[in-house]
Amino acid sequence: MVYREGMAQRAIGTRALITGASSGIGAEFARQLAADGLDLVLVARSRERLEAFAEELRAAHDIEVEVLPADLLTKAGVKAAEARVAASVNRIDVLVNNAGFGLAKDFDANSVDDELELLSILVEVPLRLTHAALAHMLPAGSGTIINIASVAGYSPRGTYGAAKAWLLSFSRWANIAYKRRGVRVTAIAPGFVRTEFHSRLSTDAHAAAPQGEPREPAQLERAIPDFLWLSAPDVVRAALIDTARGRAVSIPSLRYKLIVAAAKLTPDALAERVARVGR
Repeated sequence: MVYREGMAQRAIGTRALITGASSGIGAEFARQLAADGLDLVLVARSRERLEAFAEELRAAHDIEVEVLPADLLTKAGVKAAEARVAASVNRIDVLVNNAGFGLAKDFDANSVDDELELLSILVEVPLRLTHAALAHMLPAGSGTIINIASVAGYSPRGTYGAAKAWLLSFSRWANIAYKRRGVRVTAIAPGFVRTEFHSRLSTDAHAAAPQGEPREPAQLERAIPDFLWLSAPDVVRAALIDTARGRAVSIPSLRYKLIVAAAKLTPDALAERVARVGR
């Protein structure tokens, strides 16, 4: 079947809640879903950024946009998001678990609290919101859950890669378990995407630096060959098409499909050394 642009969005639901919606891939999901007429609930920490973005989307697409300022690293923020996902009024039938961040240092150089926060945002939050969504999606016999994973989940890359590997495995299982009951679950596994993600890494990053010397985020970006960078619009467009087709995993672009295939055949020790370049 040939999917026209917009067909994938219409096929997956009518109201979407997106975490990490004020920038990057999350904002691009909001733009593309809004363009196809879906109402939105935008979740992020900054009320000011959310309100400005919501107004932009309302004006451009004549849709309903709610804003939910919530810090998902706090219990109160997670509870607020869970409650909105589970609400029976203006029901959420599309959930996009996008919120996340990376740690610039190696595991042993980070505090254990930083590492646990990373696991919380990348594993616990999507688990909780998915559980909340299924509570009403399954009785309704319809729903879509999109989890933003990463090609990092296919190679040894510390806590971040391990968390993304969990999200890939969880999504694959959930898609098998729930698709026959009307709920599709898809993990999106992009590679390097030009967003604010890298610029938000701590400026004392040393992950890709020779002999452990610090590198600024801009230096990290320059270390990645141009052909490995993807655009957020292309990633989201491909992701929505794969989601509408019911695929458990979406790897946008042929280049990353080939990289993932190669990673499965690469010895772990070599894969870890290669992965450090783009950590």
